[in-house]
Amino acid sequence: MSQKLHDNERIKIESNFLRGKLVEGINDNTTGAFPSDEVQLVKFHGLYQQDNRDRRAERKQQKLEPLYSFLLRARLPGGVVTPQQWLEIDRVAEELTDAGSIRLTTRQTFQYHGIFKRNLKSVFQELKFKANIDSIFTAGDVNRNTICTSNPEQSVLHTEVYELSKKISEHFLPKSNAYAEIWLDGEKVLDTEEEPIYHNIFLPRKFKIAVALPPYNDVDIHANDLNFIAIIEDEKITGYNVVVGAGLGMTHGDKTTFPRLGDDFGFIPTDKVIEVAEAVVTTQRDLGGRVSRSHARTKYTLETHGIETFKQEVEKRSGVTFAAPGAYEFTERGDRIGWVKGIDNKWHLTVFIENGRILDFDGKPLKSGLVKIAKVHQGTFRMTANQNLVIASVPESEKDNIEKLARECGLIDDGTSAQRLDSMACVSLPTCPLAMAEAERYLPGLTDDVEGLLAKHGIAKDHIILRITGCPNGCGRAMLAEIGLVGKAPGRYNLHLGGNKIGTRLPKMYAENIDEATIVSTLDELIGRWANERNQNEDFGDFVIRAGIIAEVVIAARDFYA
Repeated sequence: MSQKLHDNERIKIESNFLRGKLVEGINDNTTGAFPSDEVQLVKFHGLYQQDNRDRRAERKQQKLEPLYSFLLRARLPGGVVTPQQWLEIDRVAEELTDAGSIRLTTRQTFQYHGIFKRNLKSVFQELKFKANIDSIFTAGDVNRNTICTSNPEQSVLHTEVYELSKKISEHFLPKSNAYAEIWLDGEKVLDTEEEPIYHNIFLPRKFKIAVALPPYNDVDIHANDLNFIAIIEDEKITGYNVVVGAGLGMTHGDKTTFPRLGDDFGFIPTDKVIEVAEAVVTTQRDLGGRVSRSHARTKYTLETHGIETFKQEVEKRSGVTFAAPGAYEFTERGDRIGWVKGIDNKWHLTVFIENGRILDFDGKPLKSGLVKIAKVHQGTFRMTANQNLVIASVPESEKDNIEKLARECGLIDDGTSAQRLDSMACVSLPTCPLAMAEAERYLPGLTDDVEGLLAKHGIAKDHIILRITGCPNGCGRAMLAEIGLVGKAPGRYNLHLGGNKIGTRLPKMYAENIDEATIVSTLDELIGRWANERNQNEDFGDFVIRAGIIAEVVIAARDFYA
C-alpha cells in the first residue's frame, strides 16, 4: 500500500498553478492573515506569513488575533542592483513596511519584514514597476534565488558566473501567469497552462542552487542542493564541477534527519550547465520524497536511491556524461571587508553589516547613509551570501567620497573585530514562526562574550567561525561553522563543534539543550585549551577534532549522531 502524501502536495495540485484563493484572501478585510492552504501558496510568490511573537500575549489579552504581517524576499540572482534600484528598495521599506528595515540574507538578496496584508499589492507593484524587481519563486517548493561568488577582485570571472546565475534563475521561473495576475493586476490567462519543468506538482521541497568561483567558498556550497564550481585554467573558466545533495536542515529528536555535504558528480563544459541543472531538478522532482516534508530535500533522495542511481538518471536526462572532476581548491570563505582593486581598475568596497540588518541605529545610520551613497555612486551594489554588501565599481575619482560617506554612517568601522566579521545568525524571533530561540538578537552579545574569551586567553586577534540559527532548519548555516548553535527552546541551544574554516566539514553536537551561561563557560574552557595546546596556525575547528574533544563527521548519515 502506498503511503499517504503530505497535504502540501494536495495544495499544490489543486492550486491552479499557484493561484488558489489568494485573490479572495487579499480582499478579505476581516483578518490580517490568509486561509491555511493559501499560507503555503504565498511562499511560491516570495512571501511568508508571520506574526510578532513579542506581542502575542498582549494581543490575546485584548482578544485580538495575532499581529499578522508578511516577509517578502526579492529575487536577485547574484545579488546585484543599481543605485537607482537601491533607492527604490529603501523607499518601499520606509513607506510600506512596519519594520522599516532592509534585511540582507544568506541567499544573496534582501527581504522586508512587517508588511501588512493591506500593503502587499503595493509592495509588489512598487518593486516591479519602479525597480524591476520581483519575488517570484524565492520560497516554496521550487528553485529559489540562485547565488554566486561575489568576490570583486576577479571582475571578469565574476561577471561570467553572475551572468550564469541569472541564466539559471530565469530558466527555472514559472510559465504560469499567476504572479502577474494576482499581484500586478495582469491580464488573466484563459488558455490551459503548463509547467514543463515543475508540472502541477512542483518539487517535493525547496531547492537551492549556487555558482562558486574558487578559491572562495563564500556561497557555502554545502548548503545547497546543486552547486556549479568553476574550474579555472589560465585565468579562464573551462567548465564546472557539479556538486549535488548538500543541505543543512534537520529535525530535533529525529535521527533520520541530518545535515549533509554534497557529492561531486564530475566535470561538465560550460555550455551544458542548463541541461544538467534541469536534469538534476527534474530527477529530484520525480524521485524525491513527498510523504514527509522532513525527508523531502535532495540530500535524502541521494541517500534513499543511491548516489550512482541519481547521477546516472541525470546523465540520461541531460545527455551529458560527467567527466572526472576538475582540480580546484577553496582557501577561504566569508567576505573580504574593505577596499580591493579589481582587474578592471575599479575599486570595490565590501562593508560589514551585522546580521544583514540595514536600519538607522543610534550612532550608526546605516540605512540613510546608504541612500546618500546611492545618490552619488556610479557603479552597482552587490549583496553577498554572508549578509554583507559590496559597493562595487567605484572609479578612482569617487573613492575618497564613498569612503567618507561610508565612515560617517558607520558602514566602515575600524574597530570591528575579525571575530565579529566571522559571526552570523538567522532572523529568528520575534517574527519567524519556526524559531525556538533567539538568533539575530542574541548574536551581538554572544560575539562580545567570545571576543572577551579570546582576549582573556591571549589570542584576541584570532577568530572562529561562529553561527547561530534559531531552529534546526539551518538558515543561519550553523552546520558549516566551527562553533554552531541551534535553538532548542527560549535561551537554550544545542552546541556543535568541529566545522572548518573553508566550509567543507560538518560540526557535531558537543552539548545538548544548554543555557547561555553554560555556552559561555564551555567556550571559555575550550578556547583556553585551543590557545594553550594548538599546533602552529591550527584553527579552532581542526583543534577540537585533533584533540579528541569531538569526533569528525566524515559520512553524515553514519557519523553525525554516532
